[in-house]
Parts: sequence; structure tokens; C-alpha cells
Amino acid sequence: MQKKESWSSRIGLIFAMAGFAVGFGNFLRFPVQAIQNGGGTFIIPYLISFLLIGIPMLLVEWSIGRYGGTFGFHSTPFMFQKMHRNPIWKYIGVFGIFTNIAVASYYTYMESWTLMYVIHSIKGTFLGLDQYQVIQFFDNYVSLDSASLFPFEAIILFIIVLSINTYFLSKGLQGGIEKVAKYGVPLLIFLGIFLAIRAVTMKAGDSGAIHDGTVGLNFLWTPDYESIWNPKVWLAAAGQIFFTIGIGWGTVQCYASYLSQKDDIALSSMSAGWTNEFVEIVLGAAIIIPLSVGFLGIDKVKELAELGGLALGFKTMPYLFSQWGGVFSAIAGTMWFGLLFLAGITSSLAMGSPFMSFMQNEYKWKKNETAIMFGVIMLLLGLPAVIFFNEGVLDEYDYWAGTFSLFIFSTAEIILFSWIVGIDKGWKEINKGADIQLPIIYKYILKFITPVLLIIIFLSSLLKPVLNDWTGAFHNLLQGNGWILDNSSIIKQMYNAGLREQIAAATDPLIISELQTKLYLSGGAKLLLLSVFAIFAILVFRASKKHNFN
Repeated sequence: MQKKESWSSRIGLIFAMAGFAVGFGNFLRFPVQAIQNGGGTFIIPYLISFLLIGIPMLLVEWSIGRYGGTFGFHSTPFMFQKMHRNPIWKYIGVFGIFTNIAVASYYTYMESWTLMYVIHSIKGTFLGLDQYQVIQFFDNYVSLDSASLFPFEAIILFIIVLSINTYFLSKGLQGGIEKVAKYGVPLLIFLGIFLAIRAVTMKAGDSGAIHDGTVGLNFLWTPDYESIWNPKVWLAAAGQIFFTIGIGWGTVQCYASYLSQKDDIALSSMSAGWTNEFVEIVLGAAIIIPLSVGFLGIDKVKELAELGGLALGFKTMPYLFSQWGGVFSAIAGTMWFGLLFLAGITSSLAMGSPFMSFMQNEYKWKKNETAIMFGVIMLLLGLPAVIFFNEGVLDEYDYWAGTFSLFIFSTAEIILFSWIVGIDKGWKEINKGADIQLPIIYKYILKFITPVLLIIIFLSSLLKPVLNDWTGAFHNLLQGNGWILDNSSIIKQMYNAGLREQIAAATDPLIISELQTKLYLSGGAKLLLLSVFAIFAILVFRASKKHNFN
């Protein structure tokens, strides 16, 4: 009989939770979101969203996890079924396994990028390259056309990273995930502090910098009050919360399920949440923004930010570090990409936990074989994202698994907790064994404000107007001109409206062929994700036959 898993200490659990939440979103996505949405203007709605969405959802997920764990459930399908007898809830709970599997399949690929950049930082590959050449280096790598270490370097490093994840998952909670988090998270924070101090204290003229490092910080922390009521800014801030603290995944519930009913969840969830916020706001924004603004200026950084976090993190930072020259350039690059690697692997290990727990508990698989199966699934699901990166397969995975699924799952979860089960029972569960007294106002935030905000976020993504111009969209609607959807809205993403428009407008047969290939691959990626969800739904259905939820 397998020994029951558990955490060795509260600090181990908090580090593991923080390790899951602290990921690429803290260091790559948050700075870009801040730049795109007016710097300081973004911070205000971001912090408000953290208090009204982030903290409430952390409390909900920790309490659901601890509650489910008392009945021997360590993944969300049967936690939800235990909370309400309607069988639909166990299938909604499938998102708590599926999302982790789907995201981990490409997240581990991105981890392999950081490992590759560590190697090339040490080798000094980026020294002497101009900004265009650094960009070309990344483009060649993801195109599998790199002449760097050896042929197909991307696939080889992807397999290496998968193997590392598989190894630590096979060691279980204490011996694998908790141990990595206890060493990885403090080291990550140390590297972040070192780089942040260097970026902020940089002076104009230092290695060609045109601004002091404080110019970037001033940009970040100075609000533009004229745009503070722009719905785009608020929606971006609320959306960032999902990426930054790990809600809507099912992983928090899995981790919390290994607690006893006497263990505190109120203080623990707050500690994990605020640790993540420190890393994101203080460190995440204090590296990329001061450094890139210092060397490139605010206007150029805004332009690069429109291309996303990858443009700044992988296509720009190596060039900026190379300006310092020699040994310090190698040290800074190694620390930056080493930091990203630690942030990535502590997150991807967490993503493997719901699958591990489900297969071990419901199908009695051993840790080693479950971890190997996880690695095999990651390889099979991830290879299309690796091979067809430039054709947008990774973006499809990220949109449907890393965005759409999170909103669906979280919205259903808060409704189940606060309305179907009832906020009185939920509030009692949250405060059971609590070491701190939560403000009573959070009881009403959980019941009224958080569900409404989540529904608004989902509807706004579903009905996003063209160019994200909400004012103009409402004006057109009142004038009787209808509501024109943006191609990035959920409805138009379902049938790839943007790609179809490009195909219809193209005249060059070669371009038409390339766009049609992207369209077919996009449809294939959606079908593959749907198939993975269906497989886990079937596994949940089969496992449910042995449970009595009456």
C-alpha cells in the first residue's frame, strides 16, 4: 500500500504554492501589460483586482482543496462532485486536470528556451551581436534552423526539460516538488533582487545607457489618471491576476488537499499570494522595465511591448546584457535566464501534480509510472507546439488552455462555492482552523463582487469589440450600427476569423498556401485539446463508478 503523501511543513507548502504561482507571467507578461496599459495606470486596477478577485479565489481554492482532501480526493473532479451531487460538476472539475496538462505541454518547451539561453549566455554568443541579430537568433532557434549547439537543438532541450520534470515528479510531494520549491524559490528571489538592484541603479552613460534606471521605475509608478477608467486597462489588470497567482488551474486545490482540517488556510493562502505579488511588482517590474527604458527609451520599449513578453524577454534582454560586455554580461544573462528557468520549472512541476494525484488515487498507479506517463503525454502534446511554433500552434494552446479554460473554471467554481453550496458554509470552511481573523467584508465580496467581476471578464472576452474600443462599440450599438467583434474575441477565435480574412484578402498563391496551413494546424490544435479533455472526462466517468456521493 502506498504511503499517504503530505507536506513536511507549512513553509514547504507556501514555497511550493509560491513556486507554482511565480512563473513566466511575473517576469515577462506583467511588465508588458504594465507598459501596454499606461505604466502606473495599470498598477491601480491591478492591485484592486488582486484584492477583489485574487485573494477571494485563493481562499476559495484552498478551502475546496482542504475539504476535498478529507474525503481522499486530491483533484477537482470529485472535489466538486462531493460539494454538489449533480454529476455535471465532476466534468467541470476535469478542467482542473486538463488545463495543467495542456499548458505544461508548451510551458516546458518555453523552459527549454531559458536553458538554451543560459548555455549561450555562458558561451558569450550574444556579445557583439546587434539587436536585429539577437532577434534573428531566437527566430532561427524556434524555426529548428539553428546552427548553434547541434541540429534540432530545440527538440533535444525540450526532451531534457521534460526529463527533469518527470524525475522530480516521480519523487512525490516532499522529495520532489517541495524540495525543488524550498531551494528554487529563495534562489529565484535572490537572483531577481540582484538583477533589480543592478537595473535600478544603472546610470545614463553606463555602457551606452541613455537614461538612469529610475526613469523606467518612474514610468511604471506614475499613473495617467486620464485613462484610469478605460475598460481595456481594467480588463487587462484583472486578466493578469489569473496568470500571476495560479487561480483557475486546479493545482491550488491539489496542494491544499494534503492538509488536515485543523491546518490553517487563511494565513497560508495570504502568504502565498503576497509572496507572488512581491516577486511580480517589486522584482518582475524592476528588471525589464528600468533596463529596457534605460538603454532604448520609453517610446521604443512601448513599441517592443506590443510584440509581447517574448520580444522583451528573449529578443531584447540578451542584447541589453551584452552592452555590459565581458564577464558581467555572461553573469547577468545567466542569472536572468536561470531565474526564468527556476520560475518555469517550479510552475510546471505544480502543473503535473493534479494528474499525478488523480491517477495515483483513482487508478492506483505508482509514482514512477505516473510521472513517466506525464512525460510521455507532454512529449506527444508538446511536439506540435515545438515543430509548428511559427505556425501558431503554441498560441492556440495558450489561448484555449491558458486563458479560456481558466475563466470558465474559475467562474463555475465561485458560483459553486458561494451560491450553490452557500456562502455561509463556505465562509465557515475558510475560517476553520484559521490563525488570522479575515475581515467579514470578504464574505460579501465572495458572494457578490467576485462572481460578478468574473462574469464581466468572461463576457468581455466573449464579446470583445473591434480594436478593443469599448466606448466606440457602445456608441455604435446605441446608433443602431450593431456590435462589431474583434478578431481576438472568443467567438471569432473559435472559427479563426482573422486568418480567414487574411486568406480572402491575399493574392499571392504562396502566401495563401502558408495561411491555409496555419488554418488547418489551428483547427488540428483545437481538436487535439478537445480530445485530451474528452479522454480525461472518460477517465473521470470510469473512476466515478466506485464512489458514492449520496
